[in-house]
Amino acid sequence: MTQHIGIVACSFEGAALCYRSICLEAAKVLGPHAHPEVSLHNHQLLDYLPPLDAGDTKAVADLMLSSAHKLARAGADFLICPDNTIHQAMAHVLPRSPLPWLHIAEEVAEEAKRRGFKRIGITGTAWLVNSNVYPDAFDKHGMQWMRPETAERDEIARIIMEELVRGVQSPEAVAYFQRVMSRMQADGCDAVVLGCTEIPLIMHDGNSPLPTLDSTALLAQAAVRRAVQGHT
Repeated sequence: MTQHIGIVACSFEGAALCYRSICLEAAKVLGPHAHPEVSLHNHQLLDYLPPLDAGDTKAVADLMLSSAHKLARAGADFLICPDNTIHQAMAHVLPRSPLPWLHIAEEVAEEAKRRGFKRIGITGTAWLVNSNVYPDAFDKHGMQWMRPETAERDEIARIIMEELVRGVQSPEAVAYFQRVMSRMQADGCDAVVLGCTEIPLIMHDGNSPLPTLDSTALLAQAAVRRAVQGHT
């Protein structure tokens, strides 16, 4: 028996990609057409935007916990959130959560350590990049990190919120990410974290100047391992 995965969703594109990634990953382990039970609850992204803009992580946590309790009632054994940005509310979530969680940044940091990366560029929404979600995870393992420059943060945030979360994928966006990643490489980064769930829709090892740490895929892999092995 595998454990039941609960997905606390935020944006629909990111949640859909995470669900798909779980099912594809599980088939490698369990066989064709097989995957653990998966339940997903999604408050609309619109509900998250005002508290994110206000820096109100307690209000973000309340939305996440609302999803968490619904998923607990649905029978989930543990929870994941494919949205990097709202992980900044985890300090308010974990003490009140009805179920244990996997943490996306911790899974990424573990993979970075395993692969021997030393200095990692961070990409994602402005909320995420300005937070300590990834710096804290990388600091724990003694790794250096780099945020995008201010203008880069603004344009990446625009691409994510005006294009990627709405299902728009453009060659111009790919080219912009490539320029930012090339600049990070020139400044000493040896890898880049795709720290927004939707970035892997357009960026990957095949078109990135730097090795990528795909947060969506790494979280999905960790969730499948947890579900199959039954670790608590």
